[in-house]
Amino acid sequence: MNTSNVVLETHVPGLKLRARGKVRDIYDDGQRLLFVATDRISAFDYILATGIPEKGRVLTEMTLFWLDFLRDMAPNHYLSSDVPPGLEGRAMWVKRADMIEIECVARGYISGSGWKDYQRTGAVCGIPLPAGLRESDALPEPIFTPATKAQSGHDENISFEQAAAIVGGDLAARLRDLTLAIYKRAADYARERGIIIADTKFEFGIVDGEITLADEVLTPDSSRFWPLETYSPGGAQPSYDKQFVRDYLESIHWNKQPPAPALPAEIAQRTSEKYKDAYRALTGRELPGAR
Repeated sequence: MNTSNVVLETHVPGLKLRARGKVRDIYDDGQRLLFVATDRISAFDYILATGIPEKGRVLTEMTLFWLDFLRDMAPNHYLSSDVPPGLEGRAMWVKRADMIEIECVARGYISGSGWKDYQRTGAVCGIPLPAGLRESDALPEPIFTPATKAQSGHDENISFEQAAAIVGGDLAARLRDLTLAIYKRAADYARERGIIIADTKFEFGIVDGEITLADEVLTPDSSRFWPLETYSPGGAQPSYDKQFVRDYLESIHWNKQPPAPALPAEIAQRTSEKYKDAYRALTGRELPGAR
């Protein structure tokens, strides 16, 4: 594996580091924010020691693709890709936004934490679902399943009523409708390109009084992407996202306590290829600057 194109941490002279998250480093120039997507990868709430080659470039370029695709549906925070040297392709300048304190999740299929909720209660985030659904089944209609934003650990699924108590009923309803509308358009497009978007997470903020789409959008980190040609409900699906890494970590029986293990070179490289395959399928082009 070529590690020369793996970026685990950034340092940008002259800019204030606002935050260093699981994947993104965020800088502030006093007027705008610089979002830098590194090649860090997390699993089971821990950042792994091994980066995924060019992952941050995929996240950034895919977000830019979707922001352009969805530009008539909602304002977004993107300003410019004229970024400091060395960060081309993995960074963007964005508007400051007052971030809304819930995650906006759309689910078109029953998987992940939604599947676990359904097995326990027959519902997801308080939304009753038909009996007898299998893991990875398509839902009768996509559903809005908000979550809290955890500062550490997992986000927690909440009901629409709980979301309304956090952000207000009117805003919660507008976020629900916008989330589902964006998801449906993206999912229809992706299906034509051979990818099922099983679920995805959006973040919104308020800029100049308007609900604004922010952060990453419809990437393999924020979504479950399944190959349409191998889709077979009744169990977990092959995916273009980091489930491949989770499956490896389960196979070595890691106890999910620190320190997080490193990944073998072949696992990191195959994960990189999955991310790039998703970009290629959805955009119809090669990743700019890919090595």
